[in-house]
Amino acid sequence: MKALDIEQANLKGCLSAAQGEPIVLTQGGAPIALIVRVDGMDEEQIEFGSSADFWKMIQARRRETMITQEELERRLAGSDDK
Repeated sequence: MKALDIEQANLKGCLSAAQGEPIVLTQGGAPIALIVRVDGMDEEQIEFGSSADFWKMIQARRRETMITQEELERRLAGSDDK
């Protein structure tokens, strides 16, 4: 990942560089924007990938208790055996 200060960056150069690696634009040393290549991604992938709400939901789901595939199949089959 390459960092560029906004004062030295130009759009054409950033877009060109982002084809090889993500570019972090900084201002006063702090990150303010990220430019990444999106070739091969559809609109939904781009939207979800940059959605803070989506990633919060994913993190919450990862903290939930998981069940085994066997338990899932048992539940889907309507069996009460545990």
